[in-house]
Amino acid sequence: MNIAIHNWMRAEPLESTIKRISSLGYDQIEIQGTPELYDPAVVKPLLDKYNIKCWGSVTLMLEDRNLLAKDKAQREMSIQYVIDIVKMVKALGGSVISLVPSTVGKIIPEGTPDEDWEIAVESVKKIYEVSEQEGILIGIEPINRFETYFINRGDQALALAEAVGPNCGVCLDAFHMNIEEDNSADAIRRVGSRLVNFHVADNNRMAPGMGTINWSEIISTLQEIGYDKTLSMEFCPPLDRTPANPYPNSVEENPEGLSPEQKKFLEDHGSSAVKEEFYTMLTKKSLETIKPLV
Repeated sequence: MNIAIHNWMRAEPLESTIKRISSLGYDQIEIQGTPELYDPAVVKPLLDKYNIKCWGSVTLMLEDRNLLAKDKAQREMSIQYVIDIVKMVKALGGSVISLVPSTVGKIIPEGTPDEDWEIAVESVKKIYEVSEQEGILIGIEPINRFETYFINRGDQALALAEAVGPNCGVCLDAFHMNIEEDNSADAIRRVGSRLVNFHVADNNRMAPGMGTINWSEIISTLQEIGYDKTLSMEFCPPLDRTPANPYPNSVEENPEGLSPEQKKFLEDHGSSAVKEEFYTMLTKKSLETIKPLV
């Protein structure tokens, strides 16, 4: 298995991220879903310079982005946003997008379960048509109930993937699984061959090895089902504003290049902009914990 890392967790020039992960021994990057920021003509040479491949991208379902929206214009805008990500990944030589169908932070439905399901299938099918043409896999990602009311468990993501098409897959995330699944290993087994991506963070959303998840069991279960693709690190350290903070001076008070949208996304995840030294430690710890197991 290859090892990748996301880059939405810290605002910094992309080359800084790529240079860091290359020096630490990462193979790939799962680039954040902001295609307007990443011109493939600029990004691809950077990746090549540091011998890092684009594994894929993750949708940032912020603000009005919602594939389940009742408003047709909002829904079509959201569909186009994901299609733009698909095309960005294709241009960067990537393989997969991790797709959260509804707005992150939206926990109150707009419609009935049947209405939501029908709209979700219809919306993802439109994206799927393009992803099939471009040769990019979709991984429907379940996230926990405190971040979305729709698709919280692997079984739900699997049902949606099966309703969309034969090549539509599932992306599982160990942090969210720890909250929602009856048994994470069994959830991996049930998804089986539909698993196209796997996100890695510990139960406290710190780097793997800094919480309670049994990573040896997780990795061996992935190997058991024949998953041989990529493990993508996605820690998002919780913000501690108390004297009990075990990592004092870890918060970046004056971050550069952090858009209001990105800042809100981090804060909605209970985190904030973090200092480079702290971020580098988490990046290194992730690799040190997982690499010996694969």
